[in-house]
Amino acid sequence: MIRLDAVSHRYGDHPVLADIDLELGERRIAVIGANGSGKSTLARLLNGLVVPTSGRVSVDGLDTRRDGAAVRRRVGFVFTDPDAQIVMPTVGEDVEFSLRRQGLDAGQRAERVADVLARFGLAGLADRPAHLLSGGQKQLLALAAVLVTEPDVLVCDEPTTLLDLRNAARIAAMLAALPQQVVLVTHQLDLVLDYERVLVVDEGRIAYDGAGSEAVERYRALVGAS
Repeated sequence: MIRLDAVSHRYGDHPVLADIDLELGERRIAVIGANGSGKSTLARLLNGLVVPTSGRVSVDGLDTRRDGAAVRRRVGFVFTDPDAQIVMPTVGEDVEFSLRRQGLDAGQRAERVADVLARFGLAGLADRPAHLLSGGQKQLLALAAVLVTEPDVLVCDEPTTLLDLRNAARIAAMLAALPQQVVLVTHQLDLVLDYERVLVVDEGRIAYDGAGSEAVERYRALVGAS
């Protein structure tokens, strides 16, 4: 369970989020809102990439401010641009790099790497230079490198924004099939229509919190009224 209790955040003198109280337990949760609404900051709060200016964020009782490393072992994060996450020269090395603190021997790491590459359609590309992959393959690699550590929760900040329709649909289908709890930040409203819960963020506050189709309707009305 992820909890936000009276959470506010500001960058310098600029307020971004104000008085957020949430309990996030559903398997599929989406966050939608206009650019600058605070939704990406909200996503980063969930695994301690950002800590609140005031209030408390906790994951299974672990405080993101105090227990950041333990929280990030439970909550993986995927960025919009996979190039921001790919840190090693080859595909296989990049995935294995994520396992460096798992206490596994070389054979165990190799087995985990091979398994996750196969799951994400990257089998046979372990020795391929990561920067030569297509955009869709890079996003699959970013997902694989996070999921190889077997987090309980996956937070994705607009993972399909830079992709064409075919690859965006592929990533969306893979997220839908994951056993992990997924929190998806997106501008692609069709992806969240069947989500259990969708948060509409507007000017740093939760403007609506409900099922997917209803939340999308509320968001469209909000945008039309502005």
